[in-house]
Amino acid sequence: MNIALWIVTGLLATAYLGSGVGKLFVRKERIAVFGPSARWTEDFSAAAVKGIGALEVLGAIGLVLPALLDIAPILVPLAATGLAIVMVGAATVRFRRGEFTLMAVDLVYLVLLVFVAWARFGPYAF
Repeated sequence: MNIALWIVTGLLATAYLGSGVGKLFVRKERIAVFGPSARWTEDFSAAAVKGIGALEVLGAIGLVLPALLDIAPILVPLAATGLAIVMVGAATVRFRRGEFTLMAVDLVYLVLLVFVAWARFGPYAF
Protein backbone atom coordinates (compact mmCIF):
# COMPACT_ATOMS: atom_id res chain seq x y z
CA MET A 1 0.00 0.00 0.00
CA ASN A 2 2.89 2.35 0.73
CA ILE A 3 4.11 1.97 -2.87
CA ALA A 4 0.63 2.74 -4.21
CA LEU A 5 0.49 5.84 -2.03
CA TRP A 6 3.87 7.01 -3.30
CA ILE A 7 2.77 6.49 -6.90
CA VAL A 8 -0.49 8.41 -6.42
CA THR A 9 1.30 11.14 -4.49
CA GLY A 10 4.01 11.46 -7.13
CA LEU A 11 1.47 11.71 -9.94
CA LEU A 12 -0.55 14.30 -8.04
CA ALA A 13 2.57 16.31 -7.22
CA THR A 14 3.64 16.28 -10.87
CA ALA A 15 0.21 17.39 -12.06
CA TYR A 16 -0.08 20.20 -9.52
CA LEU A 17 3.48 21.38 -10.03
CA GLY A 18 2.98 21.66 -13.79
CA SER A 19 -0.40 23.31 -13.43
CA GLY A 20 0.76 25.71 -10.74
CA VAL A 21 3.91 26.79 -12.59
CA GLY A 22 1.80 27.45 -15.67
CA LYS A 23 -0.55 29.66 -13.69
CA LEU A 24 2.35 31.52 -12.09
CA PHE A 25 4.33 32.28 -15.22
CA VAL A 26 1.78 32.49 -18.04
CA ARG A 27 -0.41 35.55 -18.35
CA LYS A 28 -4.08 35.01 -17.54
CA GLU A 29 -5.15 35.94 -21.06
CA ARG A 30 -2.86 33.28 -22.54
CA ILE A 31 -4.10 30.59 -20.14
CA ALA A 32 -7.71 31.08 -21.27
CA VAL A 33 -6.85 30.19 -24.89
CA PHE A 34 -5.47 26.75 -23.90
CA GLY A 35 -8.95 25.34 -24.35
CA PRO A 36 -12.24 24.80 -22.58
CA SER A 37 -10.57 23.47 -19.44
CA ALA A 38 -8.91 26.84 -18.84
CA ARG A 39 -11.82 29.17 -19.51
CA TRP A 40 -12.52 29.41 -15.77
CA THR A 41 -9.77 32.05 -15.65
CA GLU A 42 -12.22 34.49 -17.27
CA ASP A 43 -14.07 34.63 -13.94
CA PHE A 44 -10.98 35.51 -11.86
CA SER A 45 -8.47 38.33 -11.64
CA ALA A 46 -4.88 37.79 -12.71
CA ALA A 47 -3.80 37.97 -9.08
CA ALA A 48 -6.30 35.26 -8.09
CA VAL A 49 -5.06 32.96 -10.87
CA LYS A 50 -1.47 33.48 -9.74
CA GLY A 51 -2.53 32.87 -6.12
CA ILE A 52 -4.13 29.57 -7.09
CA GLY A 53 -0.95 28.68 -8.98
CA ALA A 54 1.16 29.45 -5.92
CA LEU A 55 -1.07 27.24 -3.75
CA GLU A 56 -0.74 24.41 -6.26
CA VAL A 57 3.05 24.67 -6.37
CA LEU A 58 3.31 24.78 -2.58
CA GLY A 59 0.91 21.85 -2.31
CA ALA A 60 2.91 19.82 -4.83
CA ILE A 61 6.11 20.46 -2.90
CA GLY A 62 4.35 19.62 0.37
CA LEU A 63 3.11 16.30 -0.99
CA VAL A 64 6.61 14.95 -1.59
CA LEU A 65 9.46 16.92 -0.05
CA PRO A 66 8.72 16.50 3.69
CA ALA A 67 8.53 12.72 3.34
CA LEU A 68 11.63 12.50 1.15
CA LEU A 69 13.69 14.58 3.55
CA ASP A 70 12.04 13.08 6.64
CA ILE A 71 11.53 16.58 8.00
CA ALA A 72 8.03 17.21 9.38
CA PRO A 73 6.32 14.43 7.37
CA ILE A 74 3.00 15.50 8.89
CA LEU A 75 3.05 18.16 6.17
CA VAL A 76 2.26 15.52 3.54
CA PRO A 77 -1.35 14.86 4.62
CA LEU A 78 -1.77 18.55 5.42
CA ALA A 79 -0.71 19.43 1.86
CA ALA A 80 -3.12 16.83 0.50
CA THR A 81 -5.89 18.34 2.61
CA GLY A 82 -5.06 21.84 1.39
CA LEU A 83 -5.10 20.75 -2.24
CA ALA A 84 -8.39 18.93 -1.61
CA ILE A 85 -9.86 22.24 -0.45
CA VAL A 86 -8.59 23.86 -3.64
CA MET A 87 -10.30 21.10 -5.64
CA VAL A 88 -13.59 21.64 -3.82
CA GLY A 89 -13.36 25.24 -4.99
CA ALA A 90 -12.49 24.14 -8.52
CA ALA A 91 -15.42 21.74 -8.67
CA THR A 92 -17.73 24.47 -7.38
CA VAL A 93 -16.58 26.85 -10.11
CA ARG A 94 -17.07 24.13 -12.74
CA PHE A 95 -20.56 23.42 -11.42
CA ARG A 96 -21.52 27.09 -11.55
CA ARG A 97 -20.20 27.36 -15.11
CA GLY A 98 -22.06 24.21 -16.19
CA GLU A 99 -18.80 22.38 -17.03
CA PHE A 100 -19.92 19.03 -15.65
CA THR A 101 -17.44 16.84 -17.54
CA LEU A 102 -14.53 18.92 -16.29
CA MET A 103 -16.06 18.94 -12.82
CA ALA A 104 -15.89 15.14 -12.86
CA VAL A 105 -12.14 15.36 -13.49
CA ASP A 106 -11.79 17.75 -10.54
CA LEU A 107 -13.71 15.29 -8.38
CA VAL A 108 -11.32 12.47 -9.37
CA TYR A 109 -8.41 14.63 -8.19
CA LEU A 110 -10.35 15.36 -5.01
CA VAL A 111 -10.89 11.65 -4.31
CA LEU A 112 -7.19 10.91 -4.85
CA LEU A 113 -6.17 13.74 -2.52
CA VAL A 114 -8.60 12.60 0.17
CA PHE A 115 -7.19 9.08 -0.18
CA VAL A 116 -3.62 10.35 0.35
CA ALA A 117 -4.67 12.53 3.30
CA TRP A 118 -6.61 9.69 4.94
CA ALA A 119 -3.81 7.16 4.49
CA ARG A 120 -1.01 9.46 5.63
CA PHE A 121 -2.94 10.75 8.63
CA GLY A 122 -4.01 7.24 9.59
CA PRO A 123 -2.92 3.70 8.85
CA TYR A 124 0.04 4.50 6.59
CA ALA A 125 1.53 7.51 8.36
CA PHE A 126 5.27 8.04 8.18
